[in-house]
Amino acid sequence: MREIKVGLIGFGTVGAGVVKILQRNSRVIEKRMGAKILLKKVADIDLKSDRGVRLKRGVLTKEADEIIRDPEIDIVMELIGGIEPAKTYILRAIHHRKHIVTANKALLALHGDEIFKAAHRFGVDVNFEASVGGGIPLIRSIKEGLVANRIQSIFGILNGTSNYILTKMTEEGSSFKQVLKEAQEMGYAEADPTLDIEGIDAAHKLAILIRLAFGTPFRFENIFIEGISEITPLDIQFSREFGYRIKLLAIAKMEEGKLEARVHPTMIPETHLLSTVGGVFNAIYIKGDAVGPTLFYGQGAGQMPTGSAVISDLVELGRNILVKASGRRVPLLAYQESSIERVPLKRMDDLIMPFYMRFSALDRPGVLSKISGILGKNGISISAVIQKGRQINGAVPVVMMTHEAKESSVHRALKEIDRLGVILGKTMYIRVENELE
Repeated sequence: MREIKVGLIGFGTVGAGVVKILQRNSRVIEKRMGAKILLKKVADIDLKSDRGVRLKRGVLTKEADEIIRDPEIDIVMELIGGIEPAKTYILRAIHHRKHIVTANKALLALHGDEIFKAAHRFGVDVNFEASVGGGIPLIRSIKEGLVANRIQSIFGILNGTSNYILTKMTEEGSSFKQVLKEAQEMGYAEADPTLDIEGIDAAHKLAILIRLAFGTPFRFENIFIEGISEITPLDIQFSREFGYRIKLLAIAKMEEGKLEARVHPTMIPETHLLSTVGGVFNAIYIKGDAVGPTLFYGQGAGQMPTGSAVISDLVELGRNILVKASGRRVPLLAYQESSIERVPLKRMDDLIMPFYMRFSALDRPGVLSKISGILGKNGISISAVIQKGRQINGAVPVVMMTHEAKESSVHRALKEIDRLGVILGKTMYIRVENELE
């Protein structure tokens, strides 16, 4: 039986998961692929730690170049993460005409253009199924399963840590700091959780999805990003009274030839499927013009789910090698290179949607009329109000839901309201998505 020789750079959690699956499911992989995957070399700076798997003598090395320069190795897996030295290793491997498998969402979001251009130049493939959604077969579905569709919108719960925190806050009424500490103790959150809780990780993944779904050379820095660290149990309680749940959503929409790209806490109707996605799970809701709404759900991280996605990429590349394809069977970024076009980005200030607002006000007559007057002056109408008599830190929460309003008008109104002497502290506001389509 034909052998496809591969090399692995990065023998951490995911790398060890890949090896476990290759060893445990070698027979079923061979039956589906028609060839054996031979792991010829594994490179890592740590040669001594026990990963729970055994490698043959001579397979493990500290030198990534032993993999990159080996003429027998067809495919290089990069699973070290981060920008450097991962970027250097990948580009060097491409120059040696190796196909690439990577799970490195940050690298692809920030430096994908350079990597994909090099791959086109040297005629190799770059597969990255594990970079978004862990074990969920999402990227291949966009590149192949939804190829007949114009993608209209993407709404994604793309970060398990943030979703776990919001789920626990919703179910238990705990504070953000309390749940974050628990998540760190359980291994769901890093010691420095900034990438997760501030929306950066989800934005990395959204940048990749945008390129695949809309065929545009999108830049990561054009994504509007807000995290969940300001969300309080009070906001979650009031959102439930209005019939909503708060989720950190990664959103991309194409409307009237302009693209929206944003990551922020969002209130979504409790009747929507995405509102039921709890814990560390991920879910991506995609609407195509022909297929309609589709939902992809599963474990967005973890050793074995991510390892499963990495091996699916290995098998796809192996099949291409076996048939000696004269060119790649599927474009690297779903669209043919010559068809990728720049799409104008819609400014956040121009977005129109309902808003949730929570004011911390002194319990005095006329406060509500002052707030509503400023909102009305800025063209913002109120759809519902909840006013509690219970004081919190000397102030009474006044909560409003607005009808659709322009983002720039909301910013202007809240800036004026927050200057009122009866308002204590900065007003909390959350964007609302009623129509997730």
